[in-house]
Amino acid sequence: MNTTALIADDEPLLRELLEARLAKAWPALPVVARARNGLEAVELFQAHQPGVCFLDVHMPGLSGIEVARQIGKRAHLVFVTAYDQYALEAFEHGVLDYLVKPVTPTRLEETVARLQARLQQAQPAVHTEALLHQLAAKLRLGQAEPLRWVRASVGASLRMIPIEEIDYLKSDTKYTLVACRDDAGQPAEALIRTPLKELLPQLDAGQFVQVHRSVVVNLRAIRRVTRGDNETAEIELKARPERLPVSRSYLPFFKEM
Repeated sequence: MNTTALIADDEPLLRELLEARLAKAWPALPVVARARNGLEAVELFQAHQPGVCFLDVHMPGLSGIEVARQIGKRAHLVFVTAYDQYALEAFEHGVLDYLVKPVTPTRLEETVARLQARLQQAQPAVHTEALLHQLAAKLRLGQAEPLRWVRASVGASLRMIPIEEIDYLKSDTKYTLVACRDDAGQPAEALIRTPLKELLPQLDAGQFVQVHRSVVVNLRAIRRVTRGDNETAEIELKARPERLPVSRSYLPFFKEM
């Protein structure tokens, strides 16, 4: 019986990117299920029984670790994370495997080679409860809490802007332009004194992606990405009329979608 795969990630763009790169790295591995959260991942696993599961560590409902506990030893697991400091000794010794977002072709090829070797040698899936417990503990201890609010001066008042309401951030000389939504959900803007380069490490790497040296975009705010000439692209947003440029050096993130 041919091996099949499940991909679980709550971000559609990242899920599609992984599937596109997986199709090139392992053409013979069909993706039979795509989950948007942990609960859906468990349901789709029960329905399709894939041999390989790519699980985002942070998902709504159930985390990737909690999903792994429910799957048990019935599939080979690959954890996908935005934080490479979460790599444990178990990963490094090949017992468990992991990928860092955005997934690069080279790293994925290495992972695919290990999975293929295990399957060819009929090795059982090895991910004990002790290793999953160790991973969960590492995540709790090592995770730096991503930025949840941005403080911005609007006239004489101070506005607390939730990260979820930010569509994109743009460098503006010594300031950063915050393109967000007001209380009525309409497009709004604010300037903050923190430079974009200082903000970027504080953002959730699974939600915010740099697309230009001066622009960082919220993946949830993207409607579509249109490729242009000279290895560039343009982003159309769901709730704003302006288009955002994607420069050549950042295009690989979207190129295979």
